[in-house]
Amino acid sequence: MKFTPEHEQIADTVRKFVVNEINPHLPEWEKAGIFPAHQLFKKMGDLGLLGIKYPTEFGGMGLDFSYSMVMAEALGECNAGGVPMAIGVQTDMCTPALARFGSDALRHEFLAPSIAGDMVGCVGVSETGGGSDVAALKTTARKDGPDYLINGSKMWITNGMQADWCCLLANTSEGAPHKNKSLIMVPMNTPGISRQKIRKIGMDASDTAQLFFDDVRVPQANVIGQEGMGFTYQMLQFQEERLWGAASSLRMMDNMIDQTIEYTRERKAFGKSILDNQVVHFRLAELRTEVEALRALTYRAVEDYIAGKDVTRLASMAKLKTGRLDREVADSCLQYWGGMGYTWDNPVSRAWRDGRLVSIGGGADEIMLGIIAKLEGTLPRNG
Repeated sequence: MKFTPEHEQIADTVRKFVVNEINPHLPEWEKAGIFPAHQLFKKMGDLGLLGIKYPTEFGGMGLDFSYSMVMAEALGECNAGGVPMAIGVQTDMCTPALARFGSDALRHEFLAPSIAGDMVGCVGVSETGGGSDVAALKTTARKDGPDYLINGSKMWITNGMQADWCCLLANTSEGAPHKNKSLIMVPMNTPGISRQKIRKIGMDASDTAQLFFDDVRVPQANVIGQEGMGFTYQMLQFQEERLWGAASSLRMMDNMIDQTIEYTRERKAFGKSILDNQVVHFRLAELRTEVEALRALTYRAVEDYIAGKDVTRLASMAKLKTGRLDREVADSCLQYWGGMGYTWDNPVSRAWRDGRLVSIGGGADEIMLGIIAKLEGTLPRNG
């Protein structure tokens, strides 16, 4: 991926924003289990950071996807993963289908204020019965006059406690499971919606909710694109989400390695620094090499995406590798911190907790393997 001065400028703006507006508040937000999304997103909207890849007529910068990925990588400078993930939901998970397939009316109502930072969005796909098996979702949206009546629930919804709207995937007919779903824009102040906060083992500063829909009435005009195309639109939305996840993890892993080098250089045991042991500095060199290999894979996938190519295979590979490498880097580095690595506020232990989600959210590792195997032609003939 070739970087322009504009790429560098965006990355520098994001890094400065992280240093000044996010990292100083993270201890407080992590303890509270939530951060002030409307306040923070408004500051980001004022800098133009929430609509980098979206059309200028809706307040975006109109740049290509690579600029959004540069921002994602720069967000890896955050000292915890929850806030970057919440930002990524706003920029690359709940808005791509809206921006690409939504009517002008929907984009003016929901996309433009989200780019400005005046609204917080969320995406409603996962349910208590499963998330990766998108075709099996149970939430329904039945026609009633000019409206839909929505019933069901959604689980693990990032930004769910603060969101002003939800890009909801629901069954709108009784047809085949890949053709009976639609993405619907649902204002979260609509009667019949309730929310319940979920406590997690990591990503503490990011609020996560279970959402309940009880005869929630929204206009049929709120459907994104064509009715029945929701599964397809969500699969396309997942590609950007998975690439965002890969890009946003790179600097986090680099920082873990950097911090571990610094700590093990200073920490002495048996008359020499921990870093002086070959098993330690060789392992850190190996981990750094793995991160650089993932960076190259991610950049290549982004280049292909910008060129209009199908990146399902590469995005799935990047997502798979990211989740597994997150765990490998965090676990290896934590070991070299010894007892200090097992304390709650240690940066590596926090990364260890936060990074575990990458192998689950946006499609579990096993789903990525299934996609790759299918595209490689290695599935059993009756599979």
